[in-house]
Amino acid sequence: MRAAVIGGGSWGLALADLLASNGLQVLIWEHDPAFLASLKKSNSNPLLLPDIVLPASVSFTGDFDEVADFKAPIFVLATPTQFIRSTLKTAPARTWNPDTLKAIVNVAKGIEQNSLLTPSGILKDILPGAIHDRVCTLSGPSHAEEVARKVPTAVVLAGEDENRRRELQQIFSNSYFRVYSSSDLIGVEIGGAVKNVISIAAGIVAGLGFGDNTMGALLTRGQVEIQRLGLALGAQAETFLGLSGIGDLITTAISPHSRNRHVGFEIGKGRKLAEIQAEMNMVAEGVVTTKSVYGLANSLQVEMPITAQVYAALYEDKDPRQAILELMTRDLKAE
Repeated sequence: MRAAVIGGGSWGLALADLLASNGLQVLIWEHDPAFLASLKKSNSNPLLLPDIVLPASVSFTGDFDEVADFKAPIFVLATPTQFIRSTLKTAPARTWNPDTLKAIVNVAKGIEQNSLLTPSGILKDILPGAIHDRVCTLSGPSHAEEVARKVPTAVVLAGEDENRRRELQQIFSNSYFRVYSSSDLIGVEIGGAVKNVISIAAGIVAGLGFGDNTMGALLTRGQVEIQRLGLALGAQAETFLGLSGIGDLITTAISPHSRNRHVGFEIGKGRKLAEIQAEMNMVAEGVVTTKSVYGLANSLQVEMPITAQVYAALYEDKDPRQAILELMTRDLKAE
């Protein structure tokens, strides 16, 4: 079987390596000429995944016509949420052949600006209706750096069709990567997106030098916000107690691998967002997602006080210590 991976960032490379290890022939599409040249030369990208060399069954291209000609039944979409629409609009229509395409597995975690759509919503907005039921999302506590080193990892795959989910579980799973199944596509996507916002808040808490009490409270109340937004969009409550909910939130909020936590930590230390982003090699999806989630919460009239304070710290230059103080002094209420 063949798989096409759209996006040669750390997560795309890690999943390409996993699928190749599982016996698939993989083609990676990468837009960045420097990254693409490095991949073609050495089957690696030392800047993103040091010491990881991809096997010979993985090839590379920057041409979507080659992707279409590859005729992969499985697509892995590893492009940041804000670039999904512009990236896939460059693909020829024959790329999405309903007779051969089995699944499009999105692994981005975010909400698009302006449209306020999750990745599955973007895909259904721009791709032919005949393949809408093949849109899936893979999410959970899964840092690319650890998956590439074959550290035991468990994730969840969400999609509409149960048989398709079962087939994808078999394709992606192995001795170090275990895939669970869910029918709650929107719930899994909201968990993956909003946990990045709460993880920025967790970084702010750490950067300010607060302790475990503060962090425990933040993550607990942050989980309430994630679930509150998800339920407003029709998600299932139990999803947020699973891998794409509390599992992904904890991992992203405490891990040194987390780009979103890093942004928050530096904000807590008093640095400015533009300065922090300028020195980063990879995208912290939570930064833009904060703006999207803030807008979505307001449009749905969903109360998300932590998200509102993260938005103020990132986009209104609010003192992060004042933001935490205001959370602590809100009107008292029942849990």
